Amino acid sequence: MSATAVHSLWTTATAADPIAKIDAPKIEYGQLSPVLIVLGAAIIGILVEAFVPRRSRYYAQMFVSAVALIAAFAAIVALAAGGYGTTKAGIAAMGAVAVDGPALFLQGTILLTSLVGLFTFAERRLDPEQHGNRVDSFAAQAAAVPGSESEQKAVKAGFTTTEVFPLLLFAVAGMLVFPAANDLLTLFVALEVFSLPLYLLCALARRKRLMSQEAAVKYFLLGAFASAFTLFGIALLYGYAGSMSYGTIAQVVDGTVQNVTPALADTMGNDALLLVGSALIVMGLLFKVGAVPFHMWTPDVYQGAPTPVTGFMAAATKVAAFGALLRILYVVLPGLRWDWRPVMWGVAIVTMLAGAIVAITQTDIKRLLAYSSIAHAGFILAGVIATTPEGISSVLFYLAAYSFVTIGAFAVVTLVRDAGGEATHLSKWAGLGRRSPLVAAVFAVFLLAFAGIPLTSGFSGKFAVFKAAAEGGAAPLVVIGVISSAIAAFFYIRVIVLMFFSEPRPEGPTVAVPSPLTMTAIGVGVAVTVVLGVAPQYFLDLAGQAGVFVR
Repeated sequence: MSATAVHSLWTTATAADPIAKIDAPKIEYGQLSPVLIVLGAAIIGILVEAFVPRRSRYYAQMFVSAVALIAAFAAIVALAAGGYGTTKAGIAAMGAVAVDGPALFLQGTILLTSLVGLFTFAERRLDPEQHGNRVDSFAAQAAAVPGSESEQKAVKAGFTTTEVFPLLLFAVAGMLVFPAANDLLTLFVALEVFSLPLYLLCALARRKRLMSQEAAVKYFLLGAFASAFTLFGIALLYGYAGSMSYGTIAQVVDGTVQNVTPALADTMGNDALLLVGSALIVMGLLFKVGAVPFHMWTPDVYQGAPTPVTGFMAAATKVAAFGALLRILYVVLPGLRWDWRPVMWGVAIVTMLAGAIVAITQTDIKRLLAYSSIAHAGFILAGVIATTPEGISSVLFYLAAYSFVTIGAFAVVTLVRDAGGEATHLSKWAGLGRRSPLVAAVFAVFLLAFAGIPLTSGFSGKFAVFKAAAEGGAAPLVVIGVISSAIAAFFYIRVIVLMFFSEPRPEGPTVAVPSPLTMTAIGVGVAVTVVLGVAPQYFLDLAGQAGVFVR
């Protein structure tokens, strides 16, 4: 074909379909501002790594990260005050992101827990100084082989991995989008954006480097499996409904969709696509939540990752993943309720019982908290199963209460140290209450909250979730939940007895004196635990107002 012919084809094509027809995308920057602030700060953090001298990076990164998280939270509050959680709730970014009550509530919770988590990341007073330099929980040089000469040189030179701060911000940005995603593609992109930084953060422990890298590899491999299942489920659901949008898929499931094309009519009749696709997506989300039988990664990763990362991950990932799970089940698949509820019943029962029973056998404090988090995932699922507005608001409240207790508990774990770093074996905690009564008392408060003892946030959260489940017709589930709580209370109280009623060992660990950063993290955890336990009503009302999804 000659060049003139090609040129004439091109000109006729443009004449028939002028460029003017392509509409520019309409982006509501104000409603997306919390995510944009955090992403912008993460990119600034990368530039800081590139251009700021090494000795100043830590302070620059700390400042950028803290300001970004506070500014993003202020933006959330402004949106909520402007009515975007209630009357003005809607879909932004051309249908990709929902701005509604649950999204804003969960995003606010994620930002506050991330800010508290940031303080534990920045802690530099717990380990003794090395070669005249203060050190944090993260490897001196992440690329150096553990125990190699290059690692020793990096330690001697006083290097620190300040890249953890932008990684934290990228993870937070993904978590902010995840529960607010309103189409399946956005959901998947957000899943990857917050998972990949977490895989890296898990591998960066300064002490026990090999164990930390093993944890990261396990998390990465299993996480990649879960992402693949999710993506396959998304493909099947797209094949079923011909759309990625939550609202359209929900209409196709309900049979209320307008203008059905012959191709759509063919796939709509194929329930196998719908059921298998939904199951695969929910499976991917249950993996992130840490529900049985997708929980295998949790104990190893919690134990091997640097403790500040474990605390941040245990709190924030749960909030984001449960938010996404609620939106999928309540917005996309309400028409499939009779299919997914029995399955979720089974998952919740197995998760509550397995988490509580296996935790009794643990001898490492981080593994014990990992199995405790699995049991808590089961308790939260009881609220998800309620399928009522009370179910949504009870889950929101539980997530807010649980996340602060978790970060506080892991912050306390970083304080108990021996020559090898953190002393996480339970036998080393014997008699801690006599050696350091304040630290043991604070940890006891967190354990009582996990156990759901009255006047703690754990009791208010469990009561709200179980009440919603009972009213939603899941009374047998509540009975099993109470039995699981009783089993779980045994091992929490066993740790308290070990701390206060055992003789301290002469060669036992010491309790490090932290900087004000970790003190703040622990103080916030205690304050939230007590306030939500003694006077939860205001926050329950707040969660109640925020409990309506936009369709």
